[in-house]
Amino acid sequence: MGKLYIVPTPIGNLEDMTFRAIRILKEVDLILAEDTRTSGKLLKHFEIGTHMHSHHMHNEHKTVENLITRLQAGETIALISDAGTPAISDPGFLLTRACVENKIDVECLPGATAFVPALVNSGLPNDKFIFEGFLPDKKGRQTRYLALAEETRTMILYVSPHKLVKTLAEFITFFGEDRQICVSRELSKLHEENVRGTVREVLTHFENKPPKGEIVVVVGGKITVKENKKQPE
Repeated sequence: MGKLYIVPTPIGNLEDMTFRAIRILKEVDLILAEDTRTSGKLLKHFEIGTHMHSHHMHNEHKTVENLITRLQAGETIALISDAGTPAISDPGFLLTRACVENKIDVECLPGATAFVPALVNSGLPNDKFIFEGFLPDKKGRQTRYLALAEETRTMILYVSPHKLVKTLAEFITFFGEDRQICVSRELSKLHEENVRGTVREVLTHFENKPPKGEIVVVVGGKITVKENKKQPE
């Protein structure tokens, strides 16, 4: 049996690549990359010459069977995405599940993922939280909002820059304009920005300054006010 390595890559700053990740990528027989052009730049920077194959959301259903066969034959394979940890709002789950079902070793290296620094630097409670990833575009979006409106834990979402202003306006509708949020943009990169405040304040900021780059939104949970019960005398 071979082995599948899940290897996180930097979300922006190349200094966040780990020594172990570099070693694994040099040692495996094959690297599966979400976009070989993007990953090619990363591999060239770290002088990694391992052969790459494309593995993305449009072909992963078709390639899993062949990859399992190769792993069963003894090959070692590393899976990377364009940035961050594979399978977190990126391809990777299908192959990982197939490996587990076929009793093939899977090892996920610790490393970069965008939602963790966004949560920690938001200043919002992080003892309990939920990761929502990308909300549905149309079907199911309102239903999801109605459920999240009652969520008391801190919520983390990924939002495309061209949808941010619209999404923040939707927050006002479902969460109220005073809900505390933090929008983290271009984490670990030169123009990193963290905008904190109420939904209304943050919406005003981005209406005046159209957002660019990768975005993580952290939303405070619903605050429940417990009625003070009168203690018996």
